Amino acid sequence: MLLELTGLCKSYGKTTVIRDLDLAVKEGEFVGVIGPNGAGKTTLFGLVAGHLACNAGRIALSGRDVTHQRAEQRCRAGIGRTFQIPAPFQSLTVFENVLVAATFGAGLRPAQATALAVSSLQRCGLYSVGDTPAASLSLLQRKRLELARALATQPKLLLLDEVAGGLTDREMAELVALVLALHSEGVTIIWIEHLVHALVPVAQRLVVLTEGTVLADGIPSHVVSDPKVRETYLGAELKFEEEVRPEAAHVVH
Repeated sequence: MLLELTGLCKSYGKTTVIRDLDLAVKEGEFVGVIGPNGAGKTTLFGLVAGHLACNAGRIALSGRDVTHQRAEQRCRAGIGRTFQIPAPFQSLTVFENVLVAATFGAGLRPAQATALAVSSLQRCGLYSVGDTPAASLSLLQRKRLELARALATQPKLLLLDEVAGGLTDREMAELVALVLALHSEGVTIIWIEHLVHALVPVAQRLVVLTEGTVLADGIPSHVVSDPKVRETYLGAELKFEEEVRPEAAHVVH
């Protein structure tokens, strides 16, 4: 098992955000995570990546306990993450942003870091704007830069936090295609997304969080049809396109 979360708990004062949560992800899986606002989705990523400390529970990566490791240690161990709101180093170029990730995230020497940064830019379609200041990028390009920076840390496990948010349908399709390509190359993916219709066609599993715990976990089409899941979402947020991208679904399944 690549990732194992056991009895995970996180509270802020008297407010419990993650409640006795258990979750296991196999190497090579593509897991989608959905849930209403306040369900604890982003907090969960913070716990897994090491940006937040849990109050109780255990986090294991490839069988190794990383519960008390710092974020930079977990990054070196193979956990890469994007953030909901892209925040590149505005004064640096696109290439320099990715180079920082390869140098300090992956811990590579200059020549290796440079090669990995170039490769990450190419995979994310940003090579042609490598010398462009990050501050001048479009939203889609900033989302791609988030991915490129995460890839430059050489992740075994890639945590994607609402990378499709704010994009047009065409831009979202481009981003989904890129994520599918990364998954096909062997990267294990856990993707939090508010846009359920972006996940259902491509994820192998869909996990629903509510009040900091797992409400449902299974085949995406089955999960979104579950009455208790629809009740949690009040029906409205689970409307997704029936004409899902057949080519995307074929790639994964």
